[in-house]
Amino acid sequence: MPTSAPGHAWSRLSLEEDEEAEDPLDAMISRTGCAAQHRELQECMAERQDWRHCQAQVRAFGECMARRQRPEEPHRLDLRKEGKKPNK
Repeated sequence: MPTSAPGHAWSRLSLEEDEEAEDPLDAMISRTGCAAQHRELQECMAERQDWRHCQAQVRAFGECMARRQRPEEPHRLDLRKEGKKPNK
């Protein structure tokens, strides 16, 4: 069982536990439904070592993320038509 230093509410994970823990960024991307596009982008960048050679993957990931954010837009557009400012 991991121990914590006095005064700390956290404990250090073993190397094995740390490797098994899901990366918070990966978890967030998985929730968007764009994990496949993100993985393809990462694979391209690892292979090519230059994101400029991966523009198709960059666009696909960006478009996927944009589609996930669109449900808010009609509401904002409706408010603009009425001359109101959207709440932030």
